[in-house]
Amino acid sequence: MTLLPIQVLGQPILRQETVPVAQVTPTIRALVEQMFETMHAANGIGLAAPQVGRTERLAVVEIEGARYVLLNPEVIAASTETAKAEEGCLSIPEVFADVERPVSVTVRAMDLDGQTVEIPASDLLARCFQHEIDHLHGKLFIDHLGMFKRRQVLAKWERLKGDYPTGVRTLTPGEDAARSAKG
Repeated sequence: MTLLPIQVLGQPILRQETVPVAQVTPTIRALVEQMFETMHAANGIGLAAPQVGRTERLAVVEIEGARYVLLNPEVIAASTETAKAEEGCLSIPEVFADVERPVSVTVRAMDLDGQTVEIPASDLLARCFQHEIDHLHGKLFIDHLGMFKRRQVLAKWERLKGDYPTGVRTLTPGEDAARSAKG
């Protein structure tokens, strides 16, 4: 198992635009598997390449056992109906806030077979897709917050960021799962 270090808020790569993936290569396939392993170790449901220090336009999502690999994803349709729900981010650990997003979206992406796919999604899956696609454009969930709530969230992060002096969150297999079990 190869776990990748997760970049935390303050690392410049989290604010950069990613580079489209031209083709599926063995390197991309290996990165995808490492990203899934890292996401699982961190108890996440989605992870974007910039979060692990990579510039490829790539994200992985897994909800209720359904795995999605999104290469060069884009939202091509979104509902006018929106909803607020709590979001967190593996790059801003222990910080959560309610974010308003469209309830349903359709995402177009390339899959690991190099084929273009369109994936309709609603509720949690739609929220996760939007969150990860934001990462690929240098945007974080805190950017969707109003000024007051954003200040609150950033103040909390100021208190927590000392836990990550190198700007990365290094995981070991089972570490976060054990921490979650303790509450």
